[in-house]
Amino acid sequence: MIGRIAVCSWSLRARSGAELATLAASCGITSIQLALDPLRRGGEIHGPDGVQAANWDLEETLASLSAAGVGVVSGMMACKGEDYTSLETIEHTGGVRLDSTWADNLVAARENAAIAKRLGLRLVTFHAGYLPGSKSDPERRVLIDRINAVVDCFAAVGAEVALETGQETAETLIGVLQEINRPDLGVNFDPANMILYGKGEPIAAMRALAPWIRQVHIKDAKPTKVPGTWGEEVRGGTGAVDWAAFVDVVRGLKDASGRARTIDLVIEREGGDQRVKDIVGAREMVEGLMR
Repeated sequence: MIGRIAVCSWSLRARSGAELATLAASCGITSIQLALDPLRRGGEIHGPDGVQAANWDLEETLASLSAAGVGVVSGMMACKGEDYTSLETIEHTGGVRLDSTWADNLVAARENAAIAKRLGLRLVTFHAGYLPGSKSDPERRVLIDRINAVVDCFAAVGAEVALETGQETAETLIGVLQEINRPDLGVNFDPANMILYGKGEPIAAMRALAPWIRQVHIKDAKPTKVPGTWGEEVRGGTGAVDWAAFVDVVRGLKDASGRARTIDLVIEREGGDQRVKDIVGAREMVEGLMR
């Protein structure tokens, strides 16, 4: 069952809670997925353009969003040291894979969990990093232990965790989820990431991962023409994702007892210079498919 239509806070490139509320309203959207790390740091944004001055005081952000009638559907945690320069660099640095940043990322998870509690969040998403497909790979056990440690941090405040898709195939992710086997760990399904990373056809992957899906991203992409390089992220509805089939899968998602599960649709746009226009276009596309 389809829930709320929301937008990722980082897609709007706001520098304060007040600006975020204004930008979300300009998109005709009253729900957001909120990046937690700017709130944890307070006064800066770390992004592809470097460190930018910002005002992310937690209480001021809460007040601004509340005054504007903007709700928070979930949180997002980024991991220290991630380098998205190329597929090769993110393979080595993504998520909780780096030994050199693991201690810092565990501290960040604890601090972000405290913020999630203050926000009353029930779901937080993050990229675990490239997960080895073979059970005999010793790094797989290390990453599983680290994922469990992060989930424990959020479980302590009553929040579930969803792993962002794309950096591994659906088959590999399913194997890891089955091995971990805990009800407070699921999937944030991003169809564009499957294309951008070249990890499988999105709808087939979505159907395979259906029992674990807790939230979805509305993001589109075109596959790369040069193997070993990124695909191209594009405005929703102009890429390779079959959105009609995507919405049909969301409508049919059920929990373990067979009851319809309510899934929020969160628009994400990470490229382009017309973010508000692109987000509005994605919202209108989804609303059209929901009729």
